[in-house]
Amino acid sequence: MRNFTALFLTCFFSLSGAALAEQVTDNADIVVYRSPTCGCCGKWLNHLKDNNFNVKDIVLDDVASVKERYGVPKELVSCHTAIVDGYIIEGHVPAGDIKTLLATKPQIAGITVPGMPSGTPGMEMGERKDPYKVIAFDKENRLQIFNSYGDEN
Repeated sequence: MRNFTALFLTCFFSLSGAALAEQVTDNADIVVYRSPTCGCCGKWLNHLKDNNFNVKDIVLDDVASVKERYGVPKELVSCHTAIVDGYIIEGHVPAGDIKTLLATKPQIAGITVPGMPSGTPGMEMGERKDPYKVIAFDKENRLQIFNSYGDEN
């Protein structure tokens, strides 16, 4: 009976955390800066909209200046940069990770999926899904893993 109670409480709090993340981020405003020539960025915007974000799409020729202005570390860059509730979102970060970020409000500058791994939101390529990590970074460029996908290690 004790094991059942522990399992029930674990499931309850896990589901409650997911529900909290959904409530906190329903209709959250996110500003996305992207290049006019990037097709995968539009797919990522659709992913955000499908997950109840209010997307403001800013298309500009010099996305690098946005990354520099917000302090995205050069080794963590991707094709687009977004700002939500003061956090930097760089690259093809899954909406669920953004919702977790907004629900937990850690003391970091932002999260990123460096590069453009296949299988991330907006970078779907059939069955191909590269393993990747969502990396958290702070203003001193200290890094830590925020989430990991497809790694069996």
